[in-house]
Amino acid sequence: MNQLFRALRSDRSEQGFDVSIVDRNVADLPEGDVLIRVEWSSLNYKDALSATGKPGVTRQYPHTPGVDAAGVVVSANDGPWKAGDKVIVTGYDLGMNTDGGYGEYIRVPADWVVKLPQEMSCRDAMLLGTAGLTAALCVESLLDTGLSPDHGEVLVTGASGGVGAIAVALLAQLGFNVVAGTGKADAEDWLKQLGASSLVGREELQAGVAKALLKPRWAGVVDTVGGDILMNALKTLRYGASATCCGMAASGELHGTVFPFILRGINLLGVDSVELPLDIKQQVWEVLASEWRLEKSEQLLAAEVSLMELVDWFPRILAGQVRGRVLVRVAS
Repeated sequence: MNQLFRALRSDRSEQGFDVSIVDRNVADLPEGDVLIRVEWSSLNYKDALSATGKPGVTRQYPHTPGVDAAGVVVSANDGPWKAGDKVIVTGYDLGMNTDGGYGEYIRVPADWVVKLPQEMSCRDAMLLGTAGLTAALCVESLLDTGLSPDHGEVLVTGASGGVGAIAVALLAQLGFNVVAGTGKADAEDWLKQLGASSLVGREELQAGVAKALLKPRWAGVVDTVGGDILMNALKTLRYGASATCCGMAASGELHGTVFPFILRGINLLGVDSVELPLDIKQQVWEVLASEWRLEKSEQLLAAEVSLMELVDWFPRILAGQVRGRVLVRVAS
């Protein structure tokens, strides 16, 4: 198929990395089973890392980032897909070393693709994206331990980010008393609109880092930042409680002791949405489209931008200046 389309392209230059909108040919896309015309994508921290050439994310350039994509199947060589099917692709290698959702077309393996739930539009799906999928997995993991609203406060760290904000809204909608952990004091009104009962600042979350244990408080934790904040959250879990860990915006290191685990019987639950089996991804998307459909999803929206406008948002998200979700209109 020879057809030109627009794509955001990042490439090395003498100054570092240049990001621009270019014309590409569908025939130049990598091999794959399913050709998809992308309608919507979203901005994630990892997308900005890839676009700006941060080490350890994308190996080969020029490259089209975008770990999220929702659109319509154009053609399919394998699997259950046929032309006209509305689908979602998140995770796996999309936008990392395989050209991603910031192009009007992608070509991917059939086992990367999930069906767009009937109750969702492509825009609905990308308002959540990988962030929403990850948040839902964190909440599901806590519920699987037996956590219920009558157990007490649940902490969400990095609450003004994409995963954190969605976790706040989802937990509140399920009836939990949610405390939003954030370093952004100006986000208080917005987080309370999403459902947080109160806020706790970054300095308080990091206090007592040298101590092996802290006063127990949390019935559960959704942690999106890692580092000392996660370790302190573990030290302040109530007996038998659990924390989910899905990010490392603060640090990928965890310095502490085993005391919270062996003296309070707590659990640290890792959450991954990238290599998650496809059938589980499909199940989670179906839940997000039905019984967990967010009533306040539009309040998550920081901006709705075109591919050209997206370029200005990469430095902003890397600097921690983005609150909530940025939707990307891909289709012309």
